[in-house]
Amino acid sequence: MWKEYPMFKSDRERLRTLFSFRYMPKQFTALQDINLEFKKGEITGIIGMNGSGKSTLSSIITGITSPSKGSIKVTGEVNMLSANAGMENHLTGLENIRYKGLLMGLTDKQIIAIRDDIIEFADIGEHIEQPLRTYSSGMRSRLGFSISIHMDPDILIIDEALAVGDNSFSDKCLAKMDEFKKNGKTILFVSHSVTQMETFCDKVLWLHRGNILGIDVPSRIIAPYCGFAREFNAMTNSERAEFKPTLSEYQEKYLSK
Repeated sequence: MWKEYPMFKSDRERLRTLFSFRYMPKQFTALQDINLEFKKGEITGIIGMNGSGKSTLSSIITGITSPSKGSIKVTGEVNMLSANAGMENHLTGLENIRYKGLLMGLTDKQIIAIRDDIIEFADIGEHIEQPLRTYSSGMRSRLGFSISIHMDPDILIIDEALAVGDNSFSDKCLAKMDEFKKNGKTILFVSHSVTQMETFCDKVLWLHRGNILGIDVPSRIIAPYCGFAREFNAMTNSERAEFKPTLSEYQEKYLSK
């Protein structure tokens, strides 16, 4: 599977592609040669530097965008959780519960049946009746996660949403994710929080510039990735552009200690 995006220098160039089939703008390859299988009842962490393709992969799985080449097969209902996914700033917390429920295909009766459980889990008090635009990032995360898990999806994608919550709420979310796993749900955990991945995920996928560098149990991926990240952040832009890391070299470097 591949995903490419056109790179336009201006709105004029963008219009040119609408009226000329011969004109082809420069393409940016966000994902290339991706061949993966995520199993039922498995929690997979997805790590990588910014721009590695993590969010693009998540968007393809949820159906927000489509591959440029290749195909993807998703079995079951998918729900993606990020800080603002499927919620509107001008609506109150209560209204957002109904709004997102309707987007997911629930009836008003079904939404009412789970509404109190959503409110209790989110635990944001009287703010539930206030517009989302007044929420802190932590309250957005609490409400978004609570709504998503109570929709009972077969596949839950968590995209950095737990990074803005406090420790007690994160622990409650991780416990809920463990319950999902026991019920045979599939979870993709997209995050920079390698500590949570190390103790919670069954395996970790490492992406770099749209390529799969490796997928393995957390103990074989986390330490090499952290070592790579320190080195990569210390490089100049030109050094980063030419750098082509491999999993084996970083496993040899950081797992032998």
